[in-house]
Amino acid sequence: MSGILQISTSMHGRFSLFNSLKSELSSCTLLITGGTGSFGNAVLDRFLASDIGEIRIFSRDEKKQDDMRHLYQHTHPELSDKLKFYIGDVRDLSSLRDVMHGVDYIFHAAALKQVPSCEFFPMEAVKTNVIGTDNVLTAAIEAGVKTVICLSTDKAAYPVNAMGTSKAMMEKVIVAKSRTVSPDKTKICCTRYGNVLCSRGSVIPLWIEQIRSGNPITITDPSMTRFVMSLEEAVDLVLFAFEHGTSGDILVQKAPACTIEVQAEAVRQLFDKENKTEIKIIGIRHGEKMYETLLTNEECSQAIDMGAFYRVPSDKRDLNYDKYFKDGEVERNTLTEFNSNNTKLLNVEQVKEKLLSLSYIQEELAKLSK
Repeated sequence: MSGILQISTSMHGRFSLFNSLKSELSSCTLLITGGTGSFGNAVLDRFLASDIGEIRIFSRDEKKQDDMRHLYQHTHPELSDKLKFYIGDVRDLSSLRDVMHGVDYIFHAAALKQVPSCEFFPMEAVKTNVIGTDNVLTAAIEAGVKTVICLSTDKAAYPVNAMGTSKAMMEKVIVAKSRTVSPDKTKICCTRYGNVLCSRGSVIPLWIEQIRSGNPITITDPSMTRFVMSLEEAVDLVLFAFEHGTSGDILVQKAPACTIEVQAEAVRQLFDKENKTEIKIIGIRHGEKMYETLLTNEECSQAIDMGAFYRVPSDKRDLNYDKYFKDGEVERNTLTEFNSNNTKLLNVEQVKEKLLSLSYIQEELAKLSK
């Protein structure tokens, strides 16, 4: 994607939390919606031991909250008092208002994410992903929250399924909401990324269980491609948006990808040393694409290259389009979309190397040696 405006951004290892706001860490409060999920746990693993004042976990599942509470009381007893748990639902604006007092920053991760379930219950996806996001932003603006970073998905770009469509509408709500408030009061940004390896509900834990049970590994289509990233990289993207995003931006990571066949073969080689497990093709499920897009052709016209990330600024024009008939933009970038077919495609050994860096895979492999 050469030709996009180049901006040099140095990345030395993992981003530290809120580099530009270190002096405020001791007093800041972070709220994570959907905080009992994979992303919330990754944020806690990264930042619980930092100088942050308080981390609030907001979700509707009391069992997951209780499990998380006891886990961190056991693993980090000296830090667990920083964690505060709030039962509520992003669909309910009043429950969000109850948790917003004193919040400085929000990572909005609450969502319905499963493609098949959203396909069969599309209005449930709308209620959580679209209306829920509007509720989060409304409550945040009312409470004077400084920054809100919302998590989206590659399925929002050229959506063909209900989940992707609801996330695309979520992004529209985010951009529109950013126009209603001064960025000096509340900055609102959105991150868009691909498949997170080994996250809750993802395919790799299923494949590992299938191998253990002596069943075939089931894949949809061998040539289907998907972006791949770790939970740590998902947190990096959110922090990059926090530190470098402008209100209304959509930020995208330059992620590599692989075919489903390559990913399945990598898992088979790691967990079945005798190579006895069959790989069985079951066909594409409801609402699935053959490849995913992180940056559309239309977004390429304004996208800014920031090294390992792209930044897509929002359109700041108002509804008075008459003036643009005389004073419009003549030039635009003529670039193709950034998708999982034209990014760097990893081979089996590269996917194995990436998987072996994940704590989940390390823990699962350790079980084999017992």
